[in-house]
Amino acid sequence: MSTRGSNRLGIGMAGPAALLLIAGQASGAMWKDEPTKTSLTIYSTSAPGAVTPAMYRPVPQSLQAFANVDRYNPYRGSYYIAAQGLPGYAVVRQDRTINLNDGLSRITFGDVPALLDPTTVVFTSLSAPDETRVVEQNYQFDLISQQKIMERYVGKAVVLDGREVSLLSADAGGGILVQDADGTVRWQSGFGAISFPKLADGLITKPTLMWDLFTTKPGEHRTRISYQTEGITWWADYNVAFRAGKDENTGVLDVGAWVSILNQSGANYEDATLKLVAGDVYRAPVGGEIYAETASRGGIARNAVEPTGFEEKSFFEYHLYTLGRPTTIPQASTKQVELFDPVREVPCEKVLVYYGIDQSWRPYWSSPATDRDLGVPSNTKVDVYLTFKNDEKSGLGIPLPSGRVRVSKLDDADGAMEFIGEDVIDHTAKDEMVLLKLGSAFDVVGERISKDFKIDVSQKWMDETIQINLRNHKAEPVKVIIRESMYRWNTWEVVESSLPLEKQDSRTIHIPVTLKPDEEAVVTYKVHYTW
Repeated sequence: MSTRGSNRLGIGMAGPAALLLIAGQASGAMWKDEPTKTSLTIYSTSAPGAVTPAMYRPVPQSLQAFANVDRYNPYRGSYYIAAQGLPGYAVVRQDRTINLNDGLSRITFGDVPALLDPTTVVFTSLSAPDETRVVEQNYQFDLISQQKIMERYVGKAVVLDGREVSLLSADAGGGILVQDADGTVRWQSGFGAISFPKLADGLITKPTLMWDLFTTKPGEHRTRISYQTEGITWWADYNVAFRAGKDENTGVLDVGAWVSILNQSGANYEDATLKLVAGDVYRAPVGGEIYAETASRGGIARNAVEPTGFEEKSFFEYHLYTLGRPTTIPQASTKQVELFDPVREVPCEKVLVYYGIDQSWRPYWSSPATDRDLGVPSNTKVDVYLTFKNDEKSGLGIPLPSGRVRVSKLDDADGAMEFIGEDVIDHTAKDEMVLLKLGSAFDVVGERISKDFKIDVSQKWMDETIQINLRNHKAEPVKVIIRESMYRWNTWEVVESSLPLEKQDSRTIHIPVTLKPDEEAVVTYKVHYTW
């Protein structure tokens, strides 16, 4: 058997396998030779912030396991949940022109992502929607590989090192069992080159959509293909510069924002019209687990110098950001585009919060917690927050998509911006407060002590006296919010307090304290529980 000819498929095995494939167009229809017009709407369902190794294993959004991250808001006195997951999904629309025959035609379309959801595919003739309908639709994803084509030719004739043999078996490790023309059966773990008469039926080089179409209007049709794909998402990245005011407790922020788009869907999107949806769009959960092959990490491409940026508008209960120019989003890449022009001198305030309860456990119980030692030892760290209002008076007043906020401060000694902390914000509407947790104070420490504890189980009451010591080792005064949780039971009353307190909710109080330089403050309160 000759190894030459246009219908032969050859694999050289001396180095990495190379597949020489002949891709043909299905009969009955022909795509017009023109660029595909692509429109992409991406939904922000993933964890904002840095790209982590886990994010490079695309998992369909509906199957993601979300990790709840507890965040405390000292102004609301409560927790809220920030859902974090892996790359999300997008709706893709691609317009192409095709010539269709009268009656039934078959067309194929191979420029689709590997993580396409075939149940969402819609084919539409924009030229003759009433005269054209889809009879059958298929999504083929059995991609060719060395092992797959070897398996398809088991029991058939192939050419090995220039000699025709019968392939009896093919091991996944690279060995083959063959039978020569004289009947000799031999095993070899390595071989130079093997050729096949043609590409085995059913194997394709890339994921492909296939339609059987029926039309009563033959000729040129302008068509649109739309579908959802997993493995592509976006978030906002905010770069913030902090400058202190007259004291260290106030200051201003310079806020810049970028959109980060992570594409691991398995396809490139050339010169696409880009839309981004900010908001929590619900998708019905499905069972099972589906994982795609791990993709390699691509580089970062920045598009910050183009003249036309994003235009924002309300859209249903969400916000829609439309880029005013086409952009290309390569596979296995993170692209960054400026979200809005930098905003200067946004007024902000630094807030210190001391939560003295051991934070390794959740301090709420289904019955009265009568153990005297519960909550001891105490936490000594005082947390540092920056807060500002997202309103027009501050220079903002725009919907802020969820994302990571990196904060830096100028070092006057050499003019360098030094990183001082980062946090993640949820979608934030205009006129709402933004709260950023940056870390823990070095020179302000706290101590929480249970000074007295009395209980009468028969009368169903208990009293506890708490003492909080705060020490300021800084050269300037500081303001600290002491946060205390009434964790022993939900029926309580503070009967004594050395300083005025603020009740935040049914389980939380705040006690504001101002400390002078090198001052220690001792705050006590007594709480009475009943059940």
